[in-house]
Amino acid sequence: MTGAKRKKKSVLCSKMHVPHCEDFKQWCRRRLPILQWAPHYNLKENLFPDTVSGIMLAVQQVTQGLAFAILSSVHPVFGLYGSLFPVIIYAIFGMGRHVATGTFALTSLISANAVERLLPSSSKNLTTQSNTSMLGLSDFEMQRIGIAAAISFLGGMIQVAIFVLQLGSATFLLTEPVISAMTTGAATHVVTSQVKYLLGMKMPYISGPLGFFYTYVYVFENIKSVQLEALLLSLLSIVVLVLVKELNEKFKRKIKVVLPVDLILIIAASYACYGTNMENTYGLEVVGHIPKGIPPPKAPSMNVLSAIITEAFGVALVGYVASLALAQGSAKKFKYSVDDNQEFLAHGLSNVISSFFFCIPSAAAMGRTTSLYSTGAKTQVACLISCIFILTVIYAIGPFLYWLPMCVLASIIVVGLKGMLIQFWDLKKYWNVDKINWGIWVSTYVFTVCFAANVGLLYGVLCTIAIVIGRFPRTKTLSMKNMKEMEFKVKTEVDVESLQLVKIISINNPLVFLNTKKFHTDLMNIIQKENASNQPTDDISKYEQNTLLCSLSNDNCNEFSQPCPNGKCSLILDCTGLNFFDYSGISMLVEVYMDCKSRSMDVSLAHCTASLIKAMKYCGNLDSEKPIFFDSVSAAISNIHSNKNLSKLNDESEV
Repeated sequence: MTGAKRKKKSVLCSKMHVPHCEDFKQWCRRRLPILQWAPHYNLKENLFPDTVSGIMLAVQQVTQGLAFAILSSVHPVFGLYGSLFPVIIYAIFGMGRHVATGTFALTSLISANAVERLLPSSSKNLTTQSNTSMLGLSDFEMQRIGIAAAISFLGGMIQVAIFVLQLGSATFLLTEPVISAMTTGAATHVVTSQVKYLLGMKMPYISGPLGFFYTYVYVFENIKSVQLEALLLSLLSIVVLVLVKELNEKFKRKIKVVLPVDLILIIAASYACYGTNMENTYGLEVVGHIPKGIPPPKAPSMNVLSAIITEAFGVALVGYVASLALAQGSAKKFKYSVDDNQEFLAHGLSNVISSFFFCIPSAAAMGRTTSLYSTGAKTQVACLISCIFILTVIYAIGPFLYWLPMCVLASIIVVGLKGMLIQFWDLKKYWNVDKINWGIWVSTYVFTVCFAANVGLLYGVLCTIAIVIGRFPRTKTLSMKNMKEMEFKVKTEVDVESLQLVKIISINNPLVFLNTKKFHTDLMNIIQKENASNQPTDDISKYEQNTLLCSLSNDNCNEFSQPCPNGKCSLILDCTGLNFFDYSGISMLVEVYMDCKSRSMDVSLAHCTASLIKAMKYCGNLDSEKPIFFDSVSAAISNIHSNKNLSKLNDESEV
């Protein structure tokens, strides 16, 4: 009996999967993306552009770190730490090769709400003002960074929890109009927060619903207290920054290294302020004392976690949404992929680990990421190189920033938000593509400005879901009977030889943000599968059913399943069942067109509505030389057949 039990146990053990070394290596590569690209790093080709980009990025990280720390209602030096540790952690765990994480305006605003609520500036006089604590700062400043670090810790834990639960796939609910409106509204809040520095005014902290409007009411009521010197210096700084940045952008192809105008302005303004003693002569507000070095790690204030749950969720969601949009944009631009769940892990660990080093909440910023694009960065090495220069600032140059005028720092921040603010121009394309998306953008922006970024984001998501749910019941799908009639018509009107080169796919559902990813994945799988097949198909009428968009409907998308020969293949998308679409759907159709074009496949669209044609022409850089839109599938195939005959004649004439 004992022997039988042992035998049974040994059989069970043999069936159990024992993890091997190769499994562990694959897990490490999946969870530590740096192991995928670092071993293949090309020093000769990539080191120089990454170094140049790293230096330029370091300048932005320092200026934004100082400003966003003040925006978070903590001492400026903690912004320098927030520009260092999150960058290193994201470079290890993040998948965005051109994403510049660090301090972020939106998360700083959210963090400031909790800091000012739990430890307002009015309580400064009631706090012990000893300078015996770390870095020689007062206990009041250390208590404030403790609250901000706690928000970073809890927000990061929420992001890690979402990664563990594998909820990253839910990000499809975050449509482009919602993200664009939310980030634009948040940028408007950041500009408003810098008004007091641009005008040199003393202003109390104003937050809460309609705080945006109360701020400007206070400014106009106290317009006489505007400091003329600060206003003139702000205007001069903004003009110089905008002018030089536009020239850099215009001539970036002719010059290898762009002019670091931010750095030059900081040095010039600091020297001028020191030489003329503007702080005492004109009462100009300056950055002040920046302590040297990095203090030993310390746990954030855990006793306030229950009081900052709302802000922590705001930091986790708003920071991630803005960062993911930049990561996906860079992945699309440079042809690589980004895992939504892995990004949750990367940003979560960046916030959790950095919170032990006195860091404010972090996320990726559009201005810094755009800077990496424009300066030719190749990998995350550029961000790691920027950390070397930030360390130099922390240990050597920091004290010299004492004389940097706050109005100049605010000017740099406002100009740096240009990328977010010009998203107002998106309204034109949304109006031309889908007016419902235009309405969602406007209303989300209004909610963000009137309340907060996290409220605007929540409203935008709920509004988008409600509209799609309301539109879907009115949709119609293409029946199988019509598909068979179309198939018979195609077979009788064109010859077999031309049909073998054609792949016909019917879209039987609306194309909206809910199903664009699945549409693209299924379509590319079909193309790759058929291109990889080498088996000839004798029966031209044979077709397979494909569950495109099956997450929303039980209808099928059908294709004529013939492998493409060595010649050029053609794809026809029958849009009869495409009843309505949004901006995400049109963007995906354009992306499919460009992907197929890069694969040397001609793409034609049949049975398109006038609104679909208008939207695609507006959004995409389509081929104007060849006709793309046709009244029927038969017309599209006839066009392909005539083009084939024309190419044959050209080949014969060349011979």
